[in-house]
Amino acid sequence: MNDIFSRNELYWGKEGQKKLSESHIIVFGLGGVGGYCVEMLARAGIGELTLVDFDKVSVSNINRQIVALNSTLGQEKTTLFEKRLKDINPEINVHLINDFYTESLNSILIGKNIDFIADAIDTIRSKVSLLEFAYTEKFPVISSFGAGNRVNPEGLYICDISKIKNKKTPFISNIIHQLKLRNINEGIMVVTSDEKPMCQNKILNTETVETQRGEKIEYTKITPASTPFVASAAGIFMASHIVQELTKKKKK
Repeated sequence: MNDIFSRNELYWGKEGQKKLSESHIIVFGLGGVGGYCVEMLARAGIGELTLVDFDKVSVSNINRQIVALNSTLGQEKTTLFEKRLKDINPEINVHLINDFYTESLNSILIGKNIDFIADAIDTIRSKVSLLEFAYTEKFPVISSFGAGNRVNPEGLYICDISKIKNKKTPFISNIIHQLKLRNINEGIMVVTSDEKPMCQNKILNTETVETQRGEKIEYTKITPASTPFVASAAGIFMASHIVQELTKKKKK
């Protein structure tokens, strides 16, 4: 498989590529952010990926999600990604968890050889639960903090949660508040934006999901404006950060 990743090796070398091939990343959420993160990790040469998502492709996904096409409507995102990733790298090891994330899933992660967690969950309760788990168990993690309601990818940046420039947007402030209640004020890396969010309409719906474990979860879904540009770029930022950390090729 060396030819696939030969251009990568010109940057981070054979040892770096070997490290990536031996690394296991788990990605939560396969929407606009998580999908592009998964794609870039596979193209970087990550050898093992666990993908967590309960959703199927819908029409409203087509404007920004990499596996969302008219031909894939109604299909599970996890299985679509498995097929796609195997087409990129037939040797990649892919595990699927086709389920809604709740803290009851944490038990299957403890003791696993996971090198990094990528959080692209868009429901606050699940996001906070995952970040608390990653922080407590000392898993390296990077989280997407606010790709919706924005149009300019140049506003994106990566920082520790304690260094976010604008903490007053509702999505970010709610997460930070919930984490503070759990005594978590720093130590989580995030991809966020300094662009002021904007949405023409506020759409809220109450949805109920039943997990594979029999849990019935009711949550309020806030539908953000989502352009093709920011979510995809945020996912690429996340993947780049993970790969740089694993190969220690951080930009000076």
